[in-house]
Amino acid sequence: MTARASRRAEAVPPGGGASSSSEHLAHLCALDRKVHWLSAWTIHHANHLRESRDGLKVGGHQASSASMATILSALYFGILRPQDRVAVKPHASPAWHAIQYLLGRQTIDQLQRFRGFGGAQSYPSRTKDHDDVDFSTGSVGLGVAVTAFASLIQDYLIAHRRLDPSQAGRMIALLGDAELDEGNIYEALLEGAKHELQHCWWIVDYNRQSLDATTANRMGERFTRIFEACGWTVQTLKYGRLLEAAFAEPGGEALRHWIDAIPNDEYATLSYQGGSAWRARLHRDLVGSAEVLSLIDSYSDEALATLMTNLAGHDLGLLLDTFAATTSATPQLFVIYTIKGFGLPFQGHKDNHAGLMTTAQMAAYRERMGVPEGGEWERYAGLPQEAAAYDALLAEVPFVCGARPGGEAAVIDVPPRGVFPVPSATESTQVGFGKILNELARMGGALADAIVTTSPDVTVSTNLGGFVNQRGIFSRTEERDAFREAGIPSPLKWGKGPSGQHLELGIAEANLFTLLAAAGLSLELFGSRLLPVGTLYDPFINRGLDALNYACYQGARFLLAATPSGLTLAPEGGAHQSIHTPLIGMAQPGLTYFEPAYVDELAELMRWSFSHLQDPDGEAVYLRLSTRPIEQPQRTLTDAQLDDIVRGAYWHIPPEPHAEVAIVYTGAIAPEALAAYHEILEDTPGAGLLAVPSPDRIHRDWIAAQGARRRGEQVVSHIEQLLAQLPATAGLTTVIDGPPATLGWLGGVRGQRVSALGIDRFGQSGDLPDLYREYQLDADAIMEAVAEVVIGGLRR
Repeated sequence: MTARASRRAEAVPPGGGASSSSEHLAHLCALDRKVHWLSAWTIHHANHLRESRDGLKVGGHQASSASMATILSALYFGILRPQDRVAVKPHASPAWHAIQYLLGRQTIDQLQRFRGFGGAQSYPSRTKDHDDVDFSTGSVGLGVAVTAFASLIQDYLIAHRRLDPSQAGRMIALLGDAELDEGNIYEALLEGAKHELQHCWWIVDYNRQSLDATTANRMGERFTRIFEACGWTVQTLKYGRLLEAAFAEPGGEALRHWIDAIPNDEYATLSYQGGSAWRARLHRDLVGSAEVLSLIDSYSDEALATLMTNLAGHDLGLLLDTFAATTSATPQLFVIYTIKGFGLPFQGHKDNHAGLMTTAQMAAYRERMGVPEGGEWERYAGLPQEAAAYDALLAEVPFVCGARPGGEAAVIDVPPRGVFPVPSATESTQVGFGKILNELARMGGALADAIVTTSPDVTVSTNLGGFVNQRGIFSRTEERDAFREAGIPSPLKWGKGPSGQHLELGIAEANLFTLLAAAGLSLELFGSRLLPVGTLYDPFINRGLDALNYACYQGARFLLAATPSGLTLAPEGGAHQSIHTPLIGMAQPGLTYFEPAYVDELAELMRWSFSHLQDPDGEAVYLRLSTRPIEQPQRTLTDAQLDDIVRGAYWHIPPEPHAEVAIVYTGAIAPEALAAYHEILEDTPGAGLLAVPSPDRIHRDWIAAQGARRRGEQVVSHIEQLLAQLPATAGLTTVIDGPPATLGWLGGVRGQRVSALGIDRFGQSGDLPDLYREYQLDADAIMEAVAEVVIGGLRR
C-alpha cells in the first residue's frame, strides 16, 4: 500500500473530518465524540440496563441523535452566545442533553432516568426538563415556526425600548428534513416575509430519511427555491473536507458527479453496507474511468467508507467555520447533508429511525469510542487529554460566558374593580371586550403599554379596532396611510410604525397561536414581560389546535378571546358555528376557560386574567365570547359575587330551601334560561338560577377537592358549596350553546338528576329563534327539560 493509501486507511471518528489540526479543534472533536457516545449510551441504558417494570419499550432515537450530534456540538461548543435561543430537533434530544451535561447544566441522574419519571424528557420541554430548554419541541414543525415569531417579538421589544439591541440573539431551529413536510412551517415562512424576518436560522439535518421512508430525490433544491422566494439566504453544505480534498485530485470531479447523481435510497444502502460495497458499486458504475478508479483504489475498505460518508454535517471544523462566517441579519436556511445513524452499526438503514443497538453492538461501539467499561457516564472517559484541558475549554465557550436573558420582572398592577365602563342596556360580550381594551388603551400606564394584540385578519370583526386606533400597528418602519392621505373617511385610523402594539397576521390560525406562544414567553426568553391578547373566530380554534396545545405545553401566558360562541352567528351557517370548543377549554392543560354571559362578569374576568397571566402559577386564559347583544342586568355586584364569578359559578337567583329544581346556564344562552326560569316559578316555586361563567374552573376545583379528600384533607369545592343550597332531591337542568357534556357532569357532584341541553350536531343557517328551537336551546325546551327532572324526582 502506498503512503497515501496508508494514511487513508485511518478511520476518522465522528466529528473528526475537519482538515485543521489545531489543538483547539482537536479538543472540540474529542468533545463531539463524547456527545455521540453519551447520546447513544443514554438511550441504551434506558432500554437495556434500567429496570423495566411494565415491559414497554422505552425508545429513543440513536440514529437521529447521531445524525444531528456534530451540528449541535458546533453550535454549543463554538458558536452560540447566551442570548441565542434554540429549538432542538425533537429526536436529537439525547445529544442535546449530553451537551448540557458536558457543560455542567445537566446531571447524571437525569440522563440515567431519560424517558423515566422525573428524568430527562423524551423531547426537550421547557416545563418538564431540568436543564435550560429554550423552546419545547416534539410536535414536529411547531418548534421550528416558533423561532420565527420569537424573532418578531424580539424586534418588537427592541423597537419599544424594552430590550437593548446589543442583547439581540439569533433564534435558531434545528430540524429534520422530514419536518419540512409540515404545512405550518410554510405558513410561518410567509408571515415572516411580511414582517421582514431577521436574526433567524433554520438548520436542516438533511439525512434524507424519515420514519417510514427515504425522502424524494432532490427535494433540497425545491426547498431552496421556496425559501429564497421568501427572502432567505440558503446555504447548502453537502461535502466534508475529506471529500472536497478527494475531489481536487485526479478523478475527483468524476467522483463528485457520481455522488451527486446517486439516488438517496441507494446512497443510504451503501452507507449501511460499508467499504467493500462502495468499492464494488463504484467499480461497476465508473468502469473505464481510470483516474477515478485509481483514486478509489488508493483507499482501504475502512477508509473508503469513511471518505464516502464524509458529509458536511459530520465535519466539525467546516460547520464551525461556516456558522462563524454567517453574520448577516437576513434569515438563513442551512441545508446540511448528514447520514442518519452516522457512526452506528445501522447507519443508513431504512429501518433505523427507532432502531436500538444490541448489547453486543454497544460493547463494540464502546470499545471503538475508547470508553472503559464502568466509565460510561464519566464526562471525559476515553478522551485523549486530561480532564483539566476540557474543563478549561468548556468554561470559555461563548454560550456559557455571560448571563442568559430572562427571569423575574415586576408585577404590573391592574385597575381596581369598577373602573371599566358601564355596559349599554343591550350589549354583546364581544363589544364589551373591545370597549374594555379601548378603555385600557385610553387610560395608559404600564398595563396598557405591556399589552400586545394580534389577530389572523379578523381584527375588526373581533372588536380590537378601538385598541388599534389608539395604539397602532407594529412595523419596523413608519408606513403611510394612503386612504387617510386621500381624505377617504374611515373609523379605522391604524397608524403603522415601531411604536405600534398590534401585530397583523394573515388568515392562518396556527400562526396566531405560535405567535402567542412566543409573545407569551417574552419574559422567559428576553427578560421583558408582555401581556399578549389574541382574537379569532371561535370555530376556527380547531384549525390551530395543535399550535394552541404547543403554546400551553410551553407554559406561555396569553389572553385568547374567541367569538362567536355556538349558534349565535346564526346566518353564517354551520361552518362558522362552534360546537365543541368549551370541551377544548376544559380539557386543555395550561389554559383557563371562561364564558361570561354579561359584560360586568367579563370586566371582572379580564381584570383577573391580566393578574393571572403574571402569577408564577398562572397560565393562559380563553374567553369564549358572543356577538349576540343581550339585555344587561342593572346591578351592582358585591365583592363576594365578583369572587364567585372568578371561581366559576354564582347564584344569579338563589334557590329557596324547598326548591325542586335549578336551571344552570353558561354564556349567551342566558336570556332563554332566564325566561324559562320565570315561566316555571308558578309550578316549581323557589327554583334557583345558577350562572356558570367557567365550567372549567368549577370542574377543576371539584376534581382537586376529591383528590384532597382521598388524602385525608377536609376540603369542599366551590360548586359543592353552591349546590348544597339545593335539597338533595332537587334536579338540575343545564343549558349551554355548546356541548351538553360541558355542564352535564354537575349531576355527579351530589348525585342529582340532570337534564343536559346543548349542541351535539352541526348547525345550519337561520335566525336564532329558529335555530334555538331546532336545537332545543329555547325557553320551551328548557321548560320541558325542567319538567323531565321534576317528574323524575316525584317518581323516585
